[in-house]
Amino acid sequence: MAREKEYETIVHPLKPLYDEKSKVLILGSFPSVKTREYGFFYGHPQNRFWPMMEKLFDETLSRDIGERREFLLRHRLAVFDSIFQCDIVGSSDASIKNVVPSNLSEIVEKADIRRVFCNGATSYKYYKKYHEKALGLAGVKLPSTSPANARYRLDDLMEEWVQILDYLP
Repeated sequence: MAREKEYETIVHPLKPLYDEKSKVLILGSFPSVKTREYGFFYGHPQNRFWPMMEKLFDETLSRDIGERREFLLRHRLAVFDSIFQCDIVGSSDASIKNVVPSNLSEIVEKADIRRVFCNGATSYKYYKKYHEKALGLAGVKLPSTSPANARYRLDDLMEEWVQILDYLP
């Protein structure tokens, strides 16, 4: 069997990004191989998360992690994933099994989170299953910015994702 077809047990390599001023929590499902290599959220060059954020906030960003961290915090955005550990084949959300959910209570306790937005159906599925009731915050499912979600163009994503601005100062 080729290496990319094998399941691996992966523990989330990133810390949640937030501070006490964060108002919106954006949750992915689990970091892709490219994101894990990059070392920060939405690191796959074809993921539309960063181009969409640039358009939503009318800013231009480099791939510099420090710049992206500062951008998210300045705009009161917290970012993490619904899943902390799982067995996964490559970056395939469809292959995810043996899920250990992330601990999101620390984020919600320390930040002023007004709304939780899930980046795609897998994030939403696991948010609903493990987090929504415990946190007392309904999740909103948004279309995934992943390159695997080819049916949504950037403008289509923007039409859905613009609602996050309603919860920001």
